[in-house]
Amino acid sequence: MASNRFIASVMSTAIAAMVSGFCAGCLPSRVLIDLDPNLRDLRATTVIDERGDRGARVALIDLTGPLDLTGSGGPLALGGGRTNVVDRFVARLEKAERDDDVKAVLVRINSPGGTVAASETLYEEVVRFRQRTSKPVVVSLGEIATSGGYYVALAGDAVYAQEATVTGSIGVIVQTFNASEGLGRIGVVGPAVTSRDNKDIANPFEPIEPAHYAILQNVVDEFYDAFREKVRERRPGIAAARFDELTDGRVLPGAQAAAAGLVDGVAGVRDAFAEAKRLAGVERADLVAYSPEGLEPASLYAVGSGAEIVGDASNGGGASRLRVSVLDAAGVLPRLRPGLPYYMWTAAAGGTSE
Repeated sequence: MASNRFIASVMSTAIAAMVSGFCAGCLPSRVLIDLDPNLRDLRATTVIDERGDRGARVALIDLTGPLDLTGSGGPLALGGGRTNVVDRFVARLEKAERDDDVKAVLVRINSPGGTVAASETLYEEVVRFRQRTSKPVVVSLGEIATSGGYYVALAGDAVYAQEATVTGSIGVIVQTFNASEGLGRIGVVGPAVTSRDNKDIANPFEPIEPAHYAILQNVVDEFYDAFREKVRERRPGIAAARFDELTDGRVLPGAQAAAAGLVDGVAGVRDAFAEAKRLAGVERADLVAYSPEGLEPASLYAVGSGAEIVGDASNGGGASRLRVSVLDAAGVLPRLRPGLPYYMWTAAAGGTSE
């Protein structure tokens, strides 16, 4: 009886989440509830079968959507098992590291970017993987790989864009807003009691203080300089005369990015797979994608990461593992959180406030 109540409660939560998503214009097409105790067991599914030389494999790992270190659980996350895009990506990277049959990794990026911290973390994880394993990493840019998405791509041994790819947007943004003037017109004020003058930097309820924005500009400039140096280091083919232009925040289609040296060439994911095999020194290999059981990709073009929301829950007879996977969720992107530094193209982020 307790178990039935638990399952009914989970179903109610899932339905409530779907209704909430509908209200926000992002109704998912499928919600999977799985009480599978082997949640963390990612399984390899072959998406291109070449009867690889001596079982050779190339692991296809997707990096999709906004890059953020915060959990994606929301109302469906139970216990302490919240996950995020970095968690999902690194879990697959570590799976490829442990698999001796994997000779190379193909990272497919379809992301407008994200927080500075998440982008740097993903970059360092790819570099760490290459250093620890000596396995080549080839990056294939999808529809959009801008700002933080492009930052992560810089960690690869080779980077390819499709002609229809939008990439670039090299830069940093800290979004703020200020409502003090509007609120003041209706007699609302919001003074803050602070320890020192700069504790309430960019407080949206008090008049704009130029000195506060000078401090934020200093933060943006430091992260921007770091981004530019990463581009300079990893893309030495960019002409010095065009470097400032190409790193001013503009976006470019794939062919222009290749001509400018931002990527190594124009190629689809199959050609990037061929390059991964070449760098690994194998003639034939199977292309595999990692996914939890029940979420296996149907083809090469399935998004392998999924939006897995996990947690621990009690059903009255002991702890059970719960996975709620929201699939095909209409590509909705979170809006920028004010005050947080982002490597993100804001036009693809759906707005500037939550």
